[in-house]
Amino acid sequence: MNKKPSHVDRINEILEETIYAIENSREEILDIVEHARKEYIKLEEELEEIKKVVDKVIREVDLLEVEEKKSRMYLSTVSKNFNFYNERDIKNAYDKANDLRIKLLLKREEEKSLIEKRGEIELRLKSAIEVYEKSKNVGKSVSVATEYLKGNMDEILLTVDDLNKRQYLGIKIIEAQEEERQRLARDIHDGPAQSMANIIVKTELCERLMDIDQKRSKKELQNLKAVVKDTLKDIREIIFDLRPMSLDDLGLIPTLEKYIYDFSVDTQIETNLDIMGSEYKLEPAIEIAIFRIIQESLNNINKHSKATNAKVIIEFTRERVNLSIMDNGIGFNIQEVDKLHSTTTGGFGLMNIRERVELLDGKLQIKTSPGTGTKLNIYIPIIKEEQLHVK
Repeated sequence: MNKKPSHVDRINEILEETIYAIENSREEILDIVEHARKEYIKLEEELEEIKKVVDKVIREVDLLEVEEKKSRMYLSTVSKNFNFYNERDIKNAYDKANDLRIKLLLKREEEKSLIEKRGEIELRLKSAIEVYEKSKNVGKSVSVATEYLKGNMDEILLTVDDLNKRQYLGIKIIEAQEEERQRLARDIHDGPAQSMANIIVKTELCERLMDIDQKRSKKELQNLKAVVKDTLKDIREIIFDLRPMSLDDLGLIPTLEKYIYDFSVDTQIETNLDIMGSEYKLEPAIEIAIFRIIQESLNNINKHSKATNAKVIIEFTRERVNLSIMDNGIGFNIQEVDKLHSTTTGGFGLMNIRERVELLDGKLQIKTSPGTGTKLNIYIPIIKEEQLHVK
């Protein structure tokens, strides 16, 4: 049975065909560029030559004008003093003046023609330079487009593939929501609900014992108090999992300090929190997202890293909030994890973190390799109007 080609395969095929067509046209474009270059160089040389000829003719016209003016003055003198000059002298003076006048007229026509030709070549040169520059820019654009398509084909395919992953992610999110609802129902049923039923039984027992055995009744009340405390603790933990109320009451940093302290005690992973820069109040949605990113990261460290130490750094700058979460664990191969995430049944931890970061228009960098620990660098841009400095 033939396998139906995927969208990624089809786009890959289209990109390859596009690159092939561009590369075939590229040689022709380069020929046009070279022809335009030779044309404007040829016209430059022609212009240089004709300029030299024009300069020479202009100098000849200037000399002829001087000579022709002298000849006319001499003819005028000879004509006025015919008593001193014979007819031959007058004829020679006339012929010379007329000859110079004709030469001057011809040379001026030549000068006029050469200047017009120079202007024509200058216009052609200007046009040739424009053609050359445009063809060169087209050549560059084609080269850049080809190299861009070649260099970014993987990235384009990954982007398209990411659209498919987002569909899988949507399914995962729905599944995760259903799993979370089931977990909450199970936690409430196994925890507070059972405890409340136990409280009712113990309350009824205490009522019966009040008149019969006050000592035992007192002991049962103490047990009841302990059950109520445990139930209250369970309810608070469930509420905290849904949304830490301390985020609204105390803010992000105190909530994280408490969470990281409890994490260190529960997991025996020594974890520190460092704050850099001047802290300011963030939008509630950003605060809960940052808390969940750190919570998810620490859960991943606890589950997979085998680390003994971890560190969380939060840096407040004017433009963004920077998070760094690092551990001294076993690290992992990013490519293998990405392959795992590309399946509908793959891991969800890092994908969940990446999705939260992208929803905030942020960036996520992962630095790790087997045996070197792991470091997540997260950059979350902040709109200036959203910044409210903590007093």
